Amino acid sequence: MSKLECPTELTFRPFFMEVFMEKKNKMETMHMQKLVINMSLPLIVSLLVQSLYNIVDSIFVAKMSEEALTATSLAFPVQMLMIAFSVGTSVGVNALLSKTLGARNRERATKIANTGIMLALINGAVFSLTGIFFAQKLARSFTTVESTAALCAEYLSICMVFCFGNFIETMLQRFLQAAGNTVLSMCSLIAGAVTNIMLDPILIFGLLGFPALGIRGAAIATVIGQWLGAAVALLLNRFCNREVIVDFRRFCPEKEIIFGIYKVGLPNIITQAISSVMVTLVNQILMPLSMSAVAFFGVYYKLQNFLFMPMNGLGQAAIPIVGFNLGAKNPDRIRDCMKKVFPMALGIAVAGTALFQMIPGQLLSLFSPSEEMLEIGIPALRIISWSFVLGAATIISGYCASGLGYGITTMISTTLRQILVLIPCIWLFSRYGGLGNAWYAMWVAEACGVAFALTSLLRQLRKKVRTLEKTAALR
Repeated sequence: MSKLECPTELTFRPFFMEVFMEKKNKMETMHMQKLVINMSLPLIVSLLVQSLYNIVDSIFVAKMSEEALTATSLAFPVQMLMIAFSVGTSVGVNALLSKTLGARNRERATKIANTGIMLALINGAVFSLTGIFFAQKLARSFTTVESTAALCAEYLSICMVFCFGNFIETMLQRFLQAAGNTVLSMCSLIAGAVTNIMLDPILIFGLLGFPALGIRGAAIATVIGQWLGAAVALLLNRFCNREVIVDFRRFCPEKEIIFGIYKVGLPNIITQAISSVMVTLVNQILMPLSMSAVAFFGVYYKLQNFLFMPMNGLGQAAIPIVGFNLGAKNPDRIRDCMKKVFPMALGIAVAGTALFQMIPGQLLSLFSPSEEMLEIGIPALRIISWSFVLGAATIISGYCASGLGYGITTMISTTLRQILVLIPCIWLFSRYGGLGNAWYAMWVAEACGVAFALTSLLRQLRKKVRTLEKTAALR
């Protein structure tokens, strides 16, 4: 048959391709206020639920004993380290994917997704093997109290050996976020978190015919929730995510992609790993002063994480919005995004400060505290909460810089806040002013962090966004 006899062959494909190419992503067309809410609200809900199950874990564990609560507080830095590698790597994938999707390069997006899954599996294997061979040694390095170390090792070994669900779930959620499907990302995270919350009392205390597993039950509930969340995220990506497709049939790792992922991801890993180191060092400073202070600090950190999750949700939503519009060469929308995100985050911080000022005792009472823990914790929460506004500005600045491809801002500002300034100040203030004055170190640390983060973000805006504006003006 000749070409003239088949006109549909000549007209259908060009028309189809034209319609496909004209289809716009909401990150370049939706009103910015609506887009930020649309993107961040599911993330905020997801992160709040995720943080809630850490709090619920502690609430149920605290009902066993304060020693069990202390053991999970000592194990928490290792859990944070696993989260650092899972979230940091996936943030790098998210930033690179969103920029690639903004440039409409689907083939490269598939390569990035394939690489992300490979890296998640490698990271999971490293921590799983560490849990098999070193969980006992890690626990004993945190405390010399044998009974507390045994509880810590019992909890830690389960969380580490079966950690693959955590790494896979986190990576697959970022695939959904990079494509703008934050509602679906929320669904997968909530599925895992709700499962964990429901299983906690059942497995810890032996309800519904299950044996009472104590602290092991809390760990088992955590890993089951992570694996279920990973399964839900896998199904949602398979059937609902048309932007990011995983296809290993032609998979071949590329150094350029791995470098691009860790250019943003490595600073985020280091950033969150710094939090793990900070909690460990603070625990070591507090332990000679009071074991109740160690239990309090673990509780405080989980309460603070819960408060800061909405800010993290806003920041994580800003990464793909900023990255997409950087790839699409749209500087006005980058600036507009930041103008919307910063006031929202600062408002949340102010509300959190008011809450910690008004009801610190009620917040701590959720964790079955001893009289000593209340005596330490109530004034400490009031002192620390005055630094929340500075922390919010630091966090949002770091996320926006990551969207611009400069993840090192978060790393350096967090190093200042949580290690270089905070640890020496806590040591000095507690040694020469007593435990009650140690918490003022937070004020000094947050002031240093926000000064650097805002300066760095402004520098990146001048460098990248103004370059786009000058290029647009020459057209």
